[in-house]
Amino acid sequence: MTTILPVDLVGYIAACLTTTAFVPQAWLTWRRKRAEGVSLCMYIILVLGITLWLVYGLMLSALPIIIANMITLMLAMFILVMKLVYK
Repeated sequence: MTTILPVDLVGYIAACLTTTAFVPQAWLTWRRKRAEGVSLCMYIILVLGITLWLVYGLMLSALPIIIANMITLMLAMFILVMKLVYK
């Protein structure tokens, strides 16, 4: 049985909170079929940053970073695509 170290627990909690923060925006954008309040430039930069965080997590084999950024990347990409579709 593997035990979770306190440092990893902090990482998992932070990952859950920051990833969950994208859910309301993704849900609202999808439900309303509008994205005029979403900054295209900001989401392009954000997606690039999240991609680099994911690569960083993979390089370190840091599971909290990998999981959080995979999910966050999917949510951010969804919002970015909705922004482009509902332009």
